[in-house]
Amino acid sequence: MSEAGVTADGAVLCERRGAAGFITLNRPKALNALTLEMVRAMRAALDAWAADPAVTRVVVQGAGERAFCAGGDIRRIHEEGSAGKFEEAQTFFREEYELNALIQRYPKPYVALIDGIVMGGGVGVSLHGSHRVAAERTAFAMPETGIGFFPDVGATYALPRLPGFVGTYLALTGERIGQGDVLAFGLGSHAAPAARFDAIRDALSEGGPVEAAIGHHDAPAPGPLHAERALIESCFSADSVGQVLARLDAAGSDFARKSAATIRTRSPTSLTLALAQMRRGASLSFPQAMQLEYRILCRILRGHDFYEGVRSVLIDRDGKPDWRPATLEAVQASDIEAHFAPMPGEPSFT
Repeated sequence: MSEAGVTADGAVLCERRGAAGFITLNRPKALNALTLEMVRAMRAALDAWAADPAVTRVVVQGAGERAFCAGGDIRRIHEEGSAGKFEEAQTFFREEYELNALIQRYPKPYVALIDGIVMGGGVGVSLHGSHRVAAERTAFAMPETGIGFFPDVGATYALPRLPGFVGTYLALTGERIGQGDVLAFGLGSHAAPAARFDAIRDALSEGGPVEAAIGHHDAPAPGPLHAERALIESCFSADSVGQVLARLDAAGSDFARKSAATIRTRSPTSLTLALAQMRRGASLSFPQAMQLEYRILCRILRGHDFYEGVRSVLIDRDGKPDWRPATLEAVQASDIEAHFAPMPGEPSFT
């Protein structure tokens, strides 16, 4: 990060306004997707502001109206891994996870102003902060099982703590939810219209109490997912993905049929990993959850489905991934367990 608080390519803008440190993710054409340079710029700013008594709160936002942040730069990671450059790919994720852990333990109020898409890496730099202000265009998802990956950036910790196995539903299906459900399930802490964000920024800069600066704005009614919470708990509390599907099939509602159909398009390995994650994550501390994710990440980068999923969804866009194995029944329990095994010299994320 330069002295002006801007990355060399302008992808992150870091500046102090009054009492607030502002971080703006500034790749609107790429939906503000995170690069390693962006992660490092955010880390440098947060470290500096944590030690600066003149900065009493941090504000994170995305440029443009389409997205807060749609995730990490998956195409670049795909290129590195496909070329066997696993260390380069691992470096991005390790430093991203270290940033997530810093945000989760940050000593000052951390306010994410969320409007538009917030997925993957965008969840990691917003969900774990103290204040998560969701505007009307908020669209939250963790769609990783659809590209042969897994819900990371702290999802191992956060999703199992949502009520009624909603986190397991989000992890397996990757479906988007809007502002109402984001707030109803605690993924957002405050509601505010995007038209009020400028006034909120000004108030935060002035240095008054953070809650007063955000203000009270009426939250919308819970969204459609909230209405399905009893069915979700009944189906997604099952002990295996196969049992989840069987319960959804037996339920027979439109929501159940759609959920089952979506799950059946996802990577069988990713689905089985994600369910195991959700069950383990409920008893882990945040650093332990991040360490577990790093273990999974290192194994997935050396597998098949991530590269095939990115090819199918983001590169060729043919919607015809060749998952290996192709069925849930063919996924070996020992292969799943191997993803969770400790690694020599692994980071601690404390």
